[in-house]
Amino acid sequence: MIDAAEPHHGFDDSRRLTGPSRWYAGTAVTLTAAGPAAHEPAAHARWAARVQAMCARLGWPDPQPHMHADPHEPLLQFSAPDDRLFTATEVNEWAWERASADVGQPLDAAGYDLAQDLSDDDAAEVFAARARAESRPPAHTALQREAATRGLPLLVDDETLSVGAGSGSSPAWPLSALPDVADVRWPLLHDVPTALVTGSNGKTTTVRLLAAMARAAGRRAGVCSTEGVVVDGRLQHGGDYSGPAGARAVLRHHEVDVAILETARGGLMRRGLAVARADAAVVTNVSADHLGEYGVAGVADIAEVKLVVARALAHEGTLVLNGADAVLMATAHALPHVQSLLAQGRVALFASDHDHPVLVAHRSRGGSTCGVHGGHLLWAQAGQTQTGHTQDLGEIRSMPLTLGGAAVHNVENIAAAVLVAGALQLPAAALSRTLQQFGIDPLDNPGRLERWQHHGATVLIDYAHNPDGLAQLLRVARALQPLRLGLLLGQAGNRDDAAIIELARTAAAAAPRRIVIKELPAMRRGRPPGEVPLLLAQGLHAAGYPSTWLERIDDEAAAACSLLAWAQPGDVVVLPVHTAAVRADLVALLRRA
Repeated sequence: MIDAAEPHHGFDDSRRLTGPSRWYAGTAVTLTAAGPAAHEPAAHARWAARVQAMCARLGWPDPQPHMHADPHEPLLQFSAPDDRLFTATEVNEWAWERASADVGQPLDAAGYDLAQDLSDDDAAEVFAARARAESRPPAHTALQREAATRGLPLLVDDETLSVGAGSGSSPAWPLSALPDVADVRWPLLHDVPTALVTGSNGKTTTVRLLAAMARAAGRRAGVCSTEGVVVDGRLQHGGDYSGPAGARAVLRHHEVDVAILETARGGLMRRGLAVARADAAVVTNVSADHLGEYGVAGVADIAEVKLVVARALAHEGTLVLNGADAVLMATAHALPHVQSLLAQGRVALFASDHDHPVLVAHRSRGGSTCGVHGGHLLWAQAGQTQTGHTQDLGEIRSMPLTLGGAAVHNVENIAAAVLVAGALQLPAAALSRTLQQFGIDPLDNPGRLERWQHHGATVLIDYAHNPDGLAQLLRVARALQPLRLGLLLGQAGNRDDAAIIELARTAAAAAPRRIVIKELPAMRRGRPPGEVPLLLAQGLHAAGYPSTWLERIDDEAAAACSLLAWAQPGDVVVLPVHTAAVRADLVALLRRA
């Protein structure tokens, strides 16, 4: 079978969503329109109608086709049976080709393998045959049914199937050699507490903090993030594992007692949510990033995508939200699957300010909150009054992750982690102990606000991949009261021109005494060499940044070292580093200094 998660049949973007997604609680398929009719409303209408009609012929449930007529990437997504997703992607492609031809604007080069003059009746027979060939073997269906009866998670990818999770997981059996239900050692299988962590910024820090809390409570935490898969503090796989593959790697590891899964935007939109059940899910915040991709035109769209994690919450699961994020909260109140959690009292809110009006109102309704009051982190648990049973977790300035209170964004990450940890039933003593220790060593949170000293200058290493993240980082740098501020500036090519220029404006607003622009050859994402650095330079010039304070050094390592050589005692050098090897070399250099 062709993996429809990858381009095929000449289409640029035809995908299977093998878990809950933005518009559907179950599985679905999606296709981005291509060709001369891509922005033609009449073609869109015929596309949806053909999908609806063909699904009816195939006897599938109502596909509920959703047409998102984005000016950049118009797409159609529809609900499809989870054991017919390859066939469903082909239906979607066929329907678009026929719809384009219907309005007199056929695709330039037909990509589908059915004869163009084939009748709809004959096409339905072809699709029915392909659906039958795609159907699961009886052993798969039997295992799925038995797992559901026993309340056990079932994980399936293109090649393997497993039942249970973590220390209670079965082997990952090949789909071609599944066992009989009677041969499975069911009493040994069980689930493990699971948390999903998403948001525009702060995901990896929150995940690592939660893992440290779990370890302090004597649990073996399994973590996946943009930095890799880590089990009980040991790296299993390096690289970006913030999607479904990372989640499965954690949930299939037999040493995992608690699963903490970073759940990034890309995986949610390309493949859907990797898990069907979780005990807690958190959205740290939302900001304008990756706009113009997969039907995401604004921050509210980003919020909708991030809130997909709420679909996985079990009956007792808790959704943790940033109560100070107005766009996130407005979107949450508008989505039916989140409204039901709000109505059941299964939402907890955090903010840097314990007295934020949204948190005050939430506590008045008996909800859990976490925030700062009088310099201390306060945790009000569900059903307890604001004044009677609020727990003091310590002074914010004493928590190393906050850099003496300067890193306000990490205060929010800490508050979010506390609420998630509470939902995972981790003891408060473990939380307090972790908050007083995590961050003392810069490598507790590698690549995220690492603080180093270099010949009298302070060096901050971070990821800071969007304007909001960079603004937060630069606020921390300014709070350290530097004599001079130096900044390394670069960006991946999969942002639009406006987003890249906005990053430059954010940098200029902090008035660094020196900015070195870098190139990221491995992250050009289709842009020609030099285009991103040029856009950054243009954005800085447009913001009035002095050209005499600006330098371009394409090599990321050389650019960072140039800033370190420039730094003097009392300066602060901010290094958003995007390449793991470069970061490792810089850390080695700073350790020797």
